[in-house]
Amino acid sequence: MDSLISVLSKFADWLWGPPLLILLVGGGIFLTIRLGFFQIRYFPYIMKQTFGKMFSKNKSGEGTVSPFQAATAALASSIGAANIVVVPSIIFIAGPGSILWMWITAIVGQATKFGEIVLGILYRQKNEEGEYVGGSCYYLQHGIGGKAGKILGSLVAFFFMIEILPSITVQTLAATGPLEQLGVHRYIAIGLVFLLVILVVYGGIKRIGQVTEMLVPFMALIYLIFGFIVLAININKVPEAFKMIFVGAFNPKAIAGGAAGWAVKKAITNGVARGVYSNESGMGSAPYAHSTAITDHPARQGMWGVFEVFVDTIIVCTMSALIVLTTGIWKNPEYQSIAVERAFNSIFGNIGSIVVSISLFLFVLSTIIVIVFYVEKLAEYLFGTKVGKIMRFVATIMIIVAAKLSFKHAGVFLDLTLGLVVIPNMIGLIFMSGKIKKAKDEFFHTEGEFYLKDKAR
Repeated sequence: MDSLISVLSKFADWLWGPPLLILLVGGGIFLTIRLGFFQIRYFPYIMKQTFGKMFSKNKSGEGTVSPFQAATAALASSIGAANIVVVPSIIFIAGPGSILWMWITAIVGQATKFGEIVLGILYRQKNEEGEYVGGSCYYLQHGIGGKAGKILGSLVAFFFMIEILPSITVQTLAATGPLEQLGVHRYIAIGLVFLLVILVVYGGIKRIGQVTEMLVPFMALIYLIFGFIVLAININKVPEAFKMIFVGAFNPKAIAGGAAGWAVKKAITNGVARGVYSNESGMGSAPYAHSTAITDHPARQGMWGVFEVFVDTIIVCTMSALIVLTTGIWKNPEYQSIAVERAFNSIFGNIGSIVVSISLFLFVLSTIIVIVFYVEKLAEYLFGTKVGKIMRFVATIMIIVAAKLSFKHAGVFLDLTLGLVVIPNMIGLIFMSGKIKKAKDEFFHTEGEFYLKDKAR
């Protein structure tokens, strides 16, 4: 078994090296160029239509939940432990310069996520209960069409579902870990997660949307407020932190010293990989939430994808990176897995650990809530509404499984299955890029009624 795990691990490492990074970043660059760099050209307008209208009650078009509720549900999936634990770790591995490559990946990833959401809205359908459903499996089947589309849609749905199920157990352990550090017994912590998830997911997408629209801004705000305090105290070190990021991206030795021997290649590879891992662009996950949104045009909802990547990577991940850099924690390798906690402790004492624990718990809890919903919708696509509800129950049971199992080698399995989801999804996005461009042009073109009406208001 160990030899098999070793082989699979090496293959997964290779797959998530140049092959998938080229497909994800190359595909994002292709879409960015084909869409005319819209995420940069129209960035102020996109922020006005998203950040500026987060709590707007004006909704036109068809759908099940509000655009902001759909966006926060998708954000709940992408904002997780990675933002606090994984992203800062790349600074230890590849130096501060990796953060610049993470930013660049996020910018091109905005075009990818925009495309995913646009296609999700274009090819969404109503299920037996009259609710809108959609996602990568739907747009692959109906956008590509024929047997090829059906096969790709089914494969994506199947592999994504079996990737999520063990991930729920892994995420549960990540959520209960901080509670255990605060003195809560492991079984009680797991029971609390199980109860909270049950109360939310069994209310359907409407309740999930209602919870995430309150939970996601709240949990992000807690983390960002304490992060800003750390930066304010170390304000004189912020310019140096940015210098380390920009210089280190092209000359790592100038920052880390000759002995460290960090290479530009390592900075690029790690920065790109963590950027993709964090904001989930190219994974096809966001459309399962966004396809339920009330909207008058696919491109209008697609703009929330640009918003998501900006919040997840440019704001939250950057905050984590700056916290680690300005406090100097990144120079102590033994703090790699607890970098943000140590940084907070250096300013707030033991309160720092409490803040990080609460933030981690809320970040991961919100992720579990949404991915349980994803399992239900994936099973619904494959087998129908009744089986979808059964799989929702199975998904919640995976939380309880965390009491006895830790899935020691889950990382290898998760990486492989997720790769099998990303490949057809990115190929489908590139294949259907013309339809994405048509929707974008229809909305943003100077003769288009949507953009002009919004500008006139």
